[in-house]
Amino acid sequence: VVELVDTQDLKSVASNSRAGSTPAPGTMFFVYALKSVSKNYIYVGLTSDLQSRIERHNRGYERTTKPYAPFRLIHSESFPDRISAGRQEKFLKSGQGKDYLRKLS
Repeated sequence: VVELVDTQDLKSVASNSRAGSTPAPGTMFFVYALKSVSKNYIYVGLTSDLQSRIERHNRGYERTTKPYAPFRLIHSESFPDRISAGRQEKFLKSGQGKDYLRKLS
């Protein structure tokens, strides 16, 4: 059985999905670094909802960080757009950036 789907419905679903969504004007983006409380591990990420994201990491909802929970926030910065936040995230994930974060923790 083949189900016909209206292409307008697909556009609506795509625009509401996380990957395809456009942030609301004025949305701030945060680059953050978390240090595992029990292991030698630093995680760097980017989000538009910092508090919620940290809670997800600490509750074990994120596959990447679940084995290293719980965490404490060691660094965060806010940016007016995703592009500039992404540049800073990339730097903090680099060797120099990780060195900087280790000195903070």
